[in-house]
Amino acid sequence: MSTAQHIPTYPDLVQDLADRGLLDVRWRGVFEAVPRSLFVPAAVWRQLPDRCVPVEGTDAWLTLVNSDEPVVTQLDDGHEGGPGLATSSNSMPSMVARMLGLLDVRDGQRVLEIGTGTGYVAALLCERLGDDQVHSVEVDDGIARRAAEALAQAGYRPHLRVGDGAQPWPGLGPVDRLIATCALRYVPYALLRQVRPGGVLVAPLAREFWSGALVRLRVQDDGTAVGPFRGGATYMPMRSHRLPDLHEVRGKGRSRAAGLDPDWLLDLGFALFAGARLPGVRLVHQTTDDGARVWVTREDGAAATTATGEEVWQYGPGLLWEEIEQVWWEYEVAGRPHADQFGLTVDDRGQHVWLREPGAVIAAGRR
Repeated sequence: MSTAQHIPTYPDLVQDLADRGLLDVRWRGVFEAVPRSLFVPAAVWRQLPDRCVPVEGTDAWLTLVNSDEPVVTQLDDGHEGGPGLATSSNSMPSMVARMLGLLDVRDGQRVLEIGTGTGYVAALLCERLGDDQVHSVEVDDGIARRAAEALAQAGYRPHLRVGDGAQPWPGLGPVDRLIATCALRYVPYALLRQVRPGGVLVAPLAREFWSGALVRLRVQDDGTAVGPFRGGATYMPMRSHRLPDLHEVRGKGRSRAAGLDPDWLLDLGFALFAGARLPGVRLVHQTTDDGARVWVTREDGAAATTATGEEVWQYGPGLLWEEIEQVWWEYEVAGRPHADQFGLTVDDRGQHVWLREPGAVIAAGRR
């Protein structure tokens, strides 16, 4: 038996998504009609926890493309000699299915996609709604050109534009649905004005304290958007929304005994709560054999680092780790709410995370 006979096929992938309840009958037909392979270039990389590795050989390429894994399609914004950071990809099919399900499109509706990427999501939307109902914007000229070519070769001709997706599409008018396939630090209020009242926005967000959460917002008559978080979602950030590196650490390190397990900080429910209570605190983490190692910093130079079972080192003004432990205690008192109990309101004053109901906004704590 040849190796090729063991390679998964696209129908296998679609069947798996349907079996997991991610595709209704209508969307299953759409996914079956739009093979993912038509939108994945020959030169791609697999994302590992600490690096991207090139995929070599046709069999390896087919196996990756027909799996429920992301496929990295660009490193370092396309520049040579960079550190090898993934900057564009074809997303996990299960995540694509989740987001399209949350978008809840109906016949005759117009959709705006932020982040054309490979063109795969735009093709799925064209198959579902028709070419003229789909608008997609991409900031990278080269990526946009390749997506347009792949879409045309597959027989789809949505409205495409090269530009910053954080800005409204000039002359487009209101759309019924907006989907972002890149992570936003915040939902630009200007984008909400592109969505008609009653319309829906689905986007992954990535803030300082948490790496990714999916939100579904419905636009109200007054232009405000309100809706719940719907689980984790790790996407590459919109270029104009990329998070800065950790803040500069100031002061001599001070040690103290181990306390709160840093692995607990990675729970999405706590991350949403702490992100609202500790604005400006940046957290990055690394998984370890015993749990996690974390680094947290704030713009005033306060910082802390620790790993599961290890002592805590703090730097700069104040006691940042004690502040985090205080917020954990508040989270405990609140009943350790699950991530799906949190939501977001966006208005002309900013972004407001709430717990259980829109009126219960989580306020920032005092330093």
